[in-house]
Amino acid sequence: MELQKLSNGNHQHEVDALVEGGMPPEEEKFLPHKSDGSKRPEFTDFEGKTSFGMSVFNLSNAIMGSGILGLSYAMSNTGVILFLVLLTCIACLSCYSVHLLLRSAGVVGIRAYEQLGLRAFGHTGKILAAVIITLHNIGAMSSYLFIVKSELPLVIQAFLGQTSSSDDWFMNGNYLIIIVTACIILPLALMKHLGYLGYTSGFSLSCMVFFLTSVIYKRFNIACPLEVFGNHTVSPVVPEDSCTAKFFTINQETAYAIPILAFAFVCHPEVLPIYTELSNPTKRRMQNIGNVSILGMFIMYFFTAIFGYLTFYGNTEAELLHTYSKVDPLDTLILCVRLAVLVAVTLTVPVVLFPIRRALLQLLFPGKPFHWLHHIAIAVCLLIAVNLLVILVPNIRDIFGITGATTAPSLIFILPGLFYIRIIPTNLEPINSRPKIQAVCFTALGFIFMTMSLTFIVLDWTSGEKRSLGGH
Repeated sequence: MELQKLSNGNHQHEVDALVEGGMPPEEEKFLPHKSDGSKRPEFTDFEGKTSFGMSVFNLSNAIMGSGILGLSYAMSNTGVILFLVLLTCIACLSCYSVHLLLRSAGVVGIRAYEQLGLRAFGHTGKILAAVIITLHNIGAMSSYLFIVKSELPLVIQAFLGQTSSSDDWFMNGNYLIIIVTACIILPLALMKHLGYLGYTSGFSLSCMVFFLTSVIYKRFNIACPLEVFGNHTVSPVVPEDSCTAKFFTINQETAYAIPILAFAFVCHPEVLPIYTELSNPTKRRMQNIGNVSILGMFIMYFFTAIFGYLTFYGNTEAELLHTYSKVDPLDTLILCVRLAVLVAVTLTVPVVLFPIRRALLQLLFPGKPFHWLHHIAIAVCLLIAVNLLVILVPNIRDIFGITGATTAPSLIFILPGLFYIRIIPTNLEPINSRPKIQAVCFTALGFIFMTMSLTFIVLDWTSGEKRSLGGH
């Protein structure tokens, strides 16, 4: 659940310490053996011991994130067939992106995303990669806290036995995220080392499996049209097609579909650290791990989207769990799902904050030893900024949209393509060779995707039309 950044932060810190100020020392130890033509990389500075199965689990954990909660909403605005086509395309392109990263790493022996940027474009490339990863993680933190903002009031409401929200301060999501941040997230974020927080990754993935199981179960227990509680205004006239699945549809909200899908598949900064820890680390073995992980998440994403969509159809909100409160705010199963997801995302925020702080420390205080003042100040400033962002943004869809339209295509399409073009020597693959042309097209696709997504999202914001923001 993007929690693999825990181990990544530690690994990349070691890598940065080794590489800072010159050519990566791994290059001498990690180059392919030219004598026999083998391209098998060898990490002599770190002996990987992680099995194939555990590596699949770790990478799946890195892929899985809060984006799964927005997939049913994406399907409701694209239709089943178009959604399946888009999901398949994003999954296949993600596999190809992993291939580009592994090929680039295999040539120069670099095992961190930022260090590929350093090798490809110098210090500017390293800063660019670090900034994009930082912004993406801030978007992830914001999406997690937005889930707390929207779901925690419903949990409190259910425990109090209320079927409608009240104006009490403890039912205000904005106050609640500040309290949760100050009492839980900040103390964990001030720890010098992550320690036991790494175990939350397994719990988070379990929570999402529980979430999927509940979505499938509820599909067969919620009638259509919805019989909602009195605190929701419902038109007495139900359209005839309100309970009919659409196979292909285009509307104003379709602009958010691809960014939501892209956001849900970002795992690429974690690929190389997982590759390093793999036992018998060959490119083919790691590529298979990437393919299996992405395939597994593809299946899980599609089932979540289809069963969520077939439950609520056009009433699906941008955050799926929130939609269930329309039917029964006191539902015990959904309450358990909410609690599990809330605990998972709350414990995830400090884990995601650590690599952001590490990147900022490298940019602001390069080469300086650990200092508690810097450690604390950056954590406090980041949490204040993220809290303000979550309070001001009206809908989690906007977080998914902006992050999925900017940092996600950069990490999936643009940077891996550029790294491959720059790092693979022209004597091995000329610029007019098919692999290089494919990489150029892949990079161009990323720019097109980013430009189109941002354009449609901005048009949606400025159109002045009423948007279905859900019940947030």
